[in-house]
Formats: sequence, structure tokens, C-alpha cells
Amino acid sequence: MVNHATIARRVSALETSTGKKLVERRADGYVLTDYGQRVLDIATTMETAASALAGGLDGNEPAGLVRINATPSLAQCFLVQRLGRFIVSHPRIDIEIATTMRSVSLERHEADIALRLTKPLDGDLLAKPLVTIGFAFYASPDWTRRMTVGEPPVFIGFDEANAHLPEALWLGRQFPRARLSMRTDNQISQAEAAKSGCGIALLPHFVGLADASLALCDLGQAPPSRTLWLVVRRRDKSTPAIQVVVDFLSASFAQERALFEGD
Repeated sequence: MVNHATIARRVSALETSTGKKLVERRADGYVLTDYGQRVLDIATTMETAASALAGGLDGNEPAGLVRINATPSLAQCFLVQRLGRFIVSHPRIDIEIATTMRSVSLERHEADIALRLTKPLDGDLLAKPLVTIGFAFYASPDWTRRMTVGEPPVFIGFDEANAHLPEALWLGRQFPRARLSMRTDNQISQAEAAKSGCGIALLPHFVGLADASLALCDLGQAPPSRTLWLVVRRRDKSTPAIQVVVDFLSASFAQERALFEGD
């Protein structure tokens, strides 16, 4: 891991040697200048060529590090296990999974592949729909029995920092007077809370169906489904290691579509 001070010194040295400004500091962080973007494009081309050459030296097997950005629930409940099997069959490719809640930027090379619930509308990016993610209410078997005898629902939801999410907004509109017994910042902890019996959680099917201790809780309605998009930089579409991972992810989601759609 290279620290911030080292990166700053290297950027400063490169600016001195080229006589050009590479980055600008703004209120929301650092951004590349037009010249800096051209330098990045050249460096990316060199990195891609080096990766292809390295693979060609060993039976044309793709090699290198591929960084994936996804939500915590998608990473922990679906990706990690399947990508573990992928690494076994592709020993020269290393995988890094970032589950930070902020939007990791592909254009700033913070990731190579992003799995998004919204389609990007700007940037030199390619986006393809992977699967439709459906939602439903899940709870412990005890809570489903309590609902059958008329007990009003008690929910588990998102905390204040994530109250803007579509599922949180929908739950608030549909059940404005309902109690939220617990609020957390991710769906994995919400599923755990539901298992403990403290309430009913609105979860994507791939989280709820994957846990046998959770039961579907029919409240007569559920929020609209959402499309999951796979996003890559256009210039990386022919990078061998990235393309192999993209193909694997596309096939994995296609094969397990029912887990996401709840069929």
C-alpha cells in the first residue's frame, strides 16, 4: 500500500519533469487536468500491454489484479464464494473486492469493474444489465406466526444516513406509522436482526433466500425490482484479465437468475 505522501511526491516529480499540471485540488478532492487524463490514458495502455505480454509468456493465460466494487450484501452473500472458485481455476488472476458504501470511481481507476443498481449516464463507460433484483419481506418463523394472528408488523430498516435509498423511502411511504425496532446501514445486518426475531426486514431475494432460517413474510406488497448493471471502462473492454472476470460474472448471474428474481 502506497501512502498519500508518497503519491504526492511522485505526482509532483512527474509534473516537474513534464512541465505540466496533472491534478487540481478542489473542494471535493483531487481531479485530473486534461493533460493528466491523457497521461493516465497512455499509462493504462502501457499497463494493458504489459499484462497481455505477461500472459503471453505463460501459455496466453490472463494475469493481473482485477478490482471489483459492489455493495456489501452483494459481495458477502454472492460474490466472495463464487469468485473464490474462479481464482482456483484462474491462478494468475488476483481479485480485490471493495464494498465501500460511497460510489467508487472507475474513471479515477479506483476499480476496474463496478456492479451498480443505477446505469451510469456519463463518462467513457460501458454498462450491461446483469439481472433483475427483486425484494420481499423476510422474518423469523416466529414473526410469521405472529403476523397470522393479527399482530402489527415491526420493521428493521436503514439508518438515517441511508434513509435516501429507494427501499427505505418505499418502506416509509407504505408503512408510515410502523415502528422500526432496529436501524442499520446494510442489508446483511438487517438479515441478522430479522433472524434474531426483533422484526421484519425488507431484503433482496438473494439475501433472504440464501438463509434457511429466514421465512418469507407476505405483507401483500413489495417495492419495485431493480436492475443490476455491470460497468467497465470502455478502454478496458479488451484487457484479458478484466474480460475473463466480466465473462465469469455475466455467466454466474445468468445461471442463478432465480435467486435474484425470487422465482
